[in-house]
Amino acid sequence: MVGKVVKRPRLHLVAPKLPKGFGQAAAEEGVVTARASPDKVQAFLPSNIFAGVKIDPKTLVKKLDADSRSIVSAVKGEEEKVPLSKKEKMKLHKERWLQKIEDIKLAKKLQKAEMKRKATPVVGDMNPLMEALPELSDLVTISKFCKQPKIQVKKMVTNFTQMKSAQKRKVLSGRNESAGNTSSFKGVQSVLPF
Repeated sequence: MVGKVVKRPRLHLVAPKLPKGFGQAAAEEGVVTARASPDKVQAFLPSNIFAGVKIDPKTLVKKLDADSRSIVSAVKGEEEKVPLSKKEKMKLHKERWLQKIEDIKLAKKLQKAEMKRKATPVVGDMNPLMEALPELSDLVTISKFCKQPKIQVKKMVTNFTQMKSAQKRKVLSGRNESAGNTSSFKGVQSVLPF
């Protein structure tokens, strides 16, 4: 070995002695301060601190019900540990890490929403405003009755190169009816050859 080994004492160190001016002792009625010699103080302290305590052995023996045990201890006690491969351990570690990250993000999001709610000023009593607003169920029933069925318009192909002549006439007649007699539409008709 390089260097010297420091020798440590093999025996316990001697307990520190009480100072000469130590004179506080606890009496049965209360705390009384008096000057006493160290011999009297050591005589006052019992060697066995549990000398006057009476403990019933029946109170020491207790059985815990399965209901009173915590879930973690119940789960750990029932199943044996299955040795996991290194890949499985890494997956579990990664899942726990991702769960912690998600929990932190959720906590930050909730905290941000709470701060936003605290920042919004509320003036006066909000109950009259809440009573003036209609209930959600009323709004849902009204919206069901107000909806008009949409007329489904079939989207027509306007690629004239792929159409037959009869289809072209239908498209043009439909446009004619919807557009009316506009000059721009007439120009389109004159351009198309058929």
